Amino acid sequence: MSVQQRPFTAILDFRAEQAPDEDAILFVDGGIWSWRDLRREARSQAAALQRLGVGQGDYVLSWMPNCPTSVATIFALSYLGAIYVPINTSYRGAMLAHVIRTAGARLMIVHAGLFERLEEIDIGQLKDVIVMGGKPSVSTSFKIHGAQALVADPDALLPPARNVEDWDTQMVIFTSGTTGPSKAVLASYRHARSAALGFRNIGPRDRNLTAMPLYHVGGIYGLFWALFHGGSVVVADGFSTGAFWSIVERYGITTTGLLGSMVDFLNGLPPAPGDKDHGLRTAVIAPYGVAAMQFAERFGVRVYTEFNMSELAVPLFCGPDPVVAGTCGFPSPGTQLRLVDAFDEEVADGAVGELIVRMDVPWTISHGYLNDDRATAATWRNGWFHTGDMFRRDAQGHYHFVDRAKDAIRRRGENISSFEVENALMSFSGVIEASAIGVPAPNGAEQEVMAVLKVHEPQSFDPAALISFLEKEIAHFMIPRFVRLVEEFPRTPTQKIEKHRLRSEGVTQQTWDREAAGIKIRRMKLKAP
Repeated sequence: MSVQQRPFTAILDFRAEQAPDEDAILFVDGGIWSWRDLRREARSQAAALQRLGVGQGDYVLSWMPNCPTSVATIFALSYLGAIYVPINTSYRGAMLAHVIRTAGARLMIVHAGLFERLEEIDIGQLKDVIVMGGKPSVSTSFKIHGAQALVADPDALLPPARNVEDWDTQMVIFTSGTTGPSKAVLASYRHARSAALGFRNIGPRDRNLTAMPLYHVGGIYGLFWALFHGGSVVVADGFSTGAFWSIVERYGITTTGLLGSMVDFLNGLPPAPGDKDHGLRTAVIAPYGVAAMQFAERFGVRVYTEFNMSELAVPLFCGPDPVVAGTCGFPSPGTQLRLVDAFDEEVADGAVGELIVRMDVPWTISHGYLNDDRATAATWRNGWFHTGDMFRRDAQGHYHFVDRAKDAIRRRGENISSFEVENALMSFSGVIEASAIGVPAPNGAEQEVMAVLKVHEPQSFDPAALISFLEKEIAHFMIPRFVRLVEEFPRTPTQKIEKHRLRSEGVTQQTWDREAAGIKIRRMKLKAP
C-alpha cells in the first residue's frame, strides 16, 4: 500500500516517524511545526477532547480563524474518528443557528471574539464550549471551558472502538446556500483524499501557501496536500495583496491556489523589474481567463485550472498554461461527466447543459447532506450527482462554465446565498419586497452584491441605515455594495421575480453605491489565541 492510500492518521504517524524534524506546517507570523510536532499537538488535543466525552462518530464544531488550534483540531478528530464541522467566522444570527442545529453537536471550539454571538441564538444541543484566546462572560446555556481544556498527555489517547474506515465521514462542510438554507456536505476520508490528490500540480518537495480559511474546502485540501504528498504548507489567515510576494519569498513558497479576484489584485500591482524573481513555480487559478494568462506571463508562473465543489473531488482539471480562455479543464481520471437537460437527457455537442457527475470508485465524492434526505435525493438523481451548474463542451473537449442554475452570487471566492441575503433585507423596516443579485465587479473577474428593493417610502429610504442594520445580521461578504429601488419587479407569468432582467439592467444611474458613499465593510481580524 502506498503512503497516500494508508488510513489518514497512519499517514501522519508515518511522516512523524520517517521525517520527524522536517517542516510540516508553518504559520505566517507564527510558529513552525515539524511532522513530530503536528502529531504531538493533534494527539494532545484528541486526548483532551476524549476526556470531555468526544467519541467516534461525534460531530465537533470548530469556529476559529486559521491558526494552530484549528489545524490541530482537524487531525485530532481523525484520531478519534469524530467529525470536523467548521463554521464560517463571519456567520451570526439565523445562519449560525442553522449550522449549529443541523450539526447537532454537543461540543464547540470557539474564538473568544465570536463567543457573544452564541448568546443571541438557539444553540440546539450544544452543551460544552471551549473558548480560545480570552475569557467570555458566564453562560447559563452551556458549560464554558478555557483553552487548557484542549491540552492533555498525548500518550493518554485511547484508540477508537473500531478502525476508522475510508468510507467513514471525516468532515461536514456547509455550502453557502443557493435557493434555500445552507446544506451540510458529508465528506468521507476517501472523498477528502481524492479531492486533495485531484490537484495534480504539486509534488513531494513542494511548499504550498494556503490563504483560504479552514471552513472552505480550498483551505482544508491545501492543508492536506502536505500530508498526502510529503511536502509542507504555509497557513495564512487570509489573503493580502501587499504581503503576498514577501510571504512567497520569506517562506520559500513553490505552489499555491488563487481565486480570480486575487489574480486581479496581484495583476494590479505596479510592474517591477523583479516580477519574476521568486520561487513560486505553479498556481491553480479559477476561474481561468485573460487575467490568469497575464499573471502567468508577467510573473513567470506555470498556471493550472480546475472546477470543484464541496461535494466533489476536482472532476475537471488542466494545465500547465491552457491556451483556451474560460476553460475549466478536462475530466479527471476516474470521473464520468455528462451535460444534460432538465430530464437528464444528454444535450448535443456544443449545447449548454447541466453538469452531472459520478465516479468509478465509491466514496470519492460526497455521500449526501447531513439531516437532509430531501436535498440528498434531489441532488443524486438517476445515479448521478447534479451540480446545478450549466456548462458547454467545445470541440477540443474543454468544459466551459456558462452560468449557475442555482441562484447564487460569487464575490471574492465566497458563494453567497441570495436566499439568505433576501431574508435579512426583508427584516429591515420599510422593505416590502427584496431581491439579491450579482452584478459584475468593476475591473474584476467576479461579482458584487446588489440589493433591489421595493419599499414603502422611497423618498425617505436611507441605504446607509440598511447597511448598518445588515452588519449585525449577516456575514460581511454578503452585505450589498449596491442598493437599487424599484416601483415594481419584473415577473414571470407565475409571478416569480425575473432576476435575469434585473441582472441585465445592472447598475443604473439611480443605484446607490456603498463604496462611493465611503462605507467600507471589512471582515473581523482575529488574532490566533
